[in-house]
Formats: sequence, C-alpha cells, structure tokens
Amino acid sequence: QVQLVESGGGLVQPGGSLRLSCAASGSMFSIVAMGWYRQAPGKQRELVAAITSAGITNYADSVKGRFTISRDNAKNTVYLQMNSLKPEDTAVYYCNLDHNTYGTNWPWGQGTQVTVSS
Repeated sequence: QVQLVESGGGLVQPGGSLRLSCAASGSMFSIVAMGWYRQAPGKQRELVAAITSAGITNYADSVKGRFTISRDNAKNTVYLQMNSLKPEDTAVYYCNLDHNTYGTNWPWGQGTQVTVSS
C-alpha cells in the first residue's frame, strides 16, 4: 500500500513563495506519473500540475508560469515550487498519481494547507 506524506504548506502573503514536498512509500514511484492537486473550501479537488516519470510537465492554466513541479526519483519525492502566490491559491494541497493518465489514484494523504493572505 502506497503512503503519501505532504509537507511544506503554511501562511504566506500574496506574491510570496512556498515549496511543497510529497514523500511516497513503495517501489513504483519512479515509473509513474505524479500530480499535485488542491482542494479549496466548497470546491472539488483539481489537478494543478503533473509530471511524467521522464520529467515532462503539464500545468493547469491557473498556475502556469507560477508553479513548477519536479521530482527526485532517488528520494521518492515530488515537489511543487509555488511563486507569485495569490489568495485564490489558498487550498489543501495533495500529491497522488496523475489521474488524467491512470484514471485512478492511490489512497490520499493528509495534504498540506496553503493559505495566501495579507
């Protein structure tokens, strides 16, 4: 059973930056496409960034040019660098399999809260 542990969230002012990390257990991490998702209060969870096992990335229009997803397969870890943060980026952030590629997800972790506010 894969376990996902997200970290790195916090309170940041508009225009600020945060770097999220997600550590995954298990041996399959290096061969699967991963994604970062977020869920704001009262909204559905959405995929905001994805990365293939080879490092090809894709982003939602709402974060393109501001967020960067990366991975370290040796550490079973995927990262999300978030710059120029806006109040509308406020959400709980999760990592998981890229649902667009596989049509499914592993069990969700606890997520990490990101709050953008002055």
